[in-house]
Amino acid sequence: MKILKLFILFPFIFSCGCSDSSNDSSPVVPPVTTLTDEELMDKVQKDALKYFWEYAETNSKLARERYHVDNPSLDANLVTTGGSGFGLMTLLVGIERGYVPRGEAVTRLQTGLNFLENADRFHGAWSHWINGTNGDVVPFGEDDNGGDLVETAFLCQALICVREYFKDGTAEEQALAQKADTLWKGVDWSWYTRGGQNVLYWHWSPNFEWIKNFKLEGYNECLITYVMAAASPTHPVGAAAYNQGWARSGAIVNPASAYGMPLVLKYNGTSSVGPLFWAHYSYLGMDPTGLSDQYADYWQLTQNHSKIIYNFCQINPNGWNGYNEKCWGLTASYSRNNDGSTGYSAHQPNNDKGVISPTAALSSFPYTPEESKRALRHFYEDRAETLIGVAGPYDAFSPHHNWVTRRYLAIDQGTIVPMIENYRTGMLWELFMNAPEIRAGLQTLGFHSSKHGF
Repeated sequence: MKILKLFILFPFIFSCGCSDSSNDSSPVVPPVTTLTDEELMDKVQKDALKYFWEYAETNSKLARERYHVDNPSLDANLVTTGGSGFGLMTLLVGIERGYVPRGEAVTRLQTGLNFLENADRFHGAWSHWINGTNGDVVPFGEDDNGGDLVETAFLCQALICVREYFKDGTAEEQALAQKADTLWKGVDWSWYTRGGQNVLYWHWSPNFEWIKNFKLEGYNECLITYVMAAASPTHPVGAAAYNQGWARSGAIVNPASAYGMPLVLKYNGTSSVGPLFWAHYSYLGMDPTGLSDQYADYWQLTQNHSKIIYNFCQINPNGWNGYNEKCWGLTASYSRNNDGSTGYSAHQPNNDKGVISPTAALSSFPYTPEESKRALRHFYEDRAETLIGVAGPYDAFSPHHNWVTRRYLAIDQGTIVPMIENYRTGMLWELFMNAPEIRAGLQTLGFHSSKHGF
C-alpha cells in the first residue's frame, strides 16, 4: 500500500523529546453548560476562527503551520499552503456570520493574496510550506522543495470561494475577487501529468524534478486535485487522467463493508478505512450531497466513512479508556508516542493509538450531526478545563493516557469552521458548486449532482 506523504514525513518533523500534559499550569477555561446547540456551534466556530485571525503569520496574514501554546515563537513564520486555503474559507464564514468585521477581513485577504502572488511558484503551483517573511519555499523534506499540487488544490478550492463571495461586492472587493481568479488560473495542472501521462503527480522540484514519483491515485484526500485540474480554463487535465490514474481504471471501487455500511471506494487501494480528513479536505467546497459518478455516491461514501469511525470508537475494540458515543474521532493529528513524547500519526481503525482528534468529529457535522453534537458538548462541557484552549479544542488528546497536546495545526483547525457551516447553511458548498468552471470540470469527469442541477 502506498503511504501518503504526510504519513511518511510528519512523524519525523513533529517528534520531540518532551510530552504534553493535561495537568500543567495554564488559564482554566470554564466549562460551557448553558448553551443551546446553535450557540455552542457559534462558540466553536468563533474559537477555531481565532487560529486564522489572532494567530495568523504576522507578515502574510496566512495560516501558520502550527501553534504551540507554550512556545508561541516556534515556527512563527512557517506558512502552510493548504492550511491557508482552509483559513481563507474560515474567514469567509467569519464575515458572513459577523464574527469579524468585513472591512478588516477584506484587508487581511488582500494581504494574503498579494503575498501568494509574489511567493515562489513552480509551474504555477505553490510549495507545501512558505517562508512568511519573504515568500520563499521552505522544504517539506530533503527532496521536496518545489510545487505541491495537492496543497495547491486545497488553496485553489478556497480561491474559487473567495472569488464567488466578493465578485458582486464593492470595487475593492471585486478587485480581490479578480486577484483570486488570476491566482488559481495561473496553476499549470497539465505540467503535473509529467509529460502527458494519464495521471497527476503530487510534486515537482526544480532541483530534483520528479524524484518523489508520487502518483495521485485514489481514494484519499486528493480528489479535489483532479476536480480543480479538470475545471481549469487555462491548463486543464481531462477525464482520462481521472479514470486511469485516480480511479485506477475502475479498481478504485470497493465491495467491502464495515459495521454493515459499504466502504464504496478503496482507501489508498486497500479495503482498510482511512483517517477522517479524507472526508473533509476535498469537501470544504465540493458538496457531496447528491453527487455521484460512475464509481461512487459521494454522500454515501463520506457519511459512511464518518459513521464507521464513530462506530469503531463506540465499540472500542482496542479497549481504550474514554472512548464512547461522546468521545470519538480518528484522523491525522498530533499523537502520543509510546515513550510519552509527542509525534504525528494518521489515526484510523488499523492505526488506533488511543488518541482522539476533535477535528475529526467536529468536521463531520454534515455527515453525523447528532454524533458530532454529542462530541462537541463532551469537548466543551466535560473536558473544557483541559481540552479547550486559546483557539478552541486542542489538536489531540488521549483519555486513556491522560494526555493532551497544547498545540494546534492549521490543517486540523481549518476544517472545523467550514464544515460546521456547510452543515448549518451550506454556504461554502453553494459558493463553490455554483462556480461555472467547477460545474464544467465536474461534468468533464463524469460527475452528476442532483442537488446542484447537473
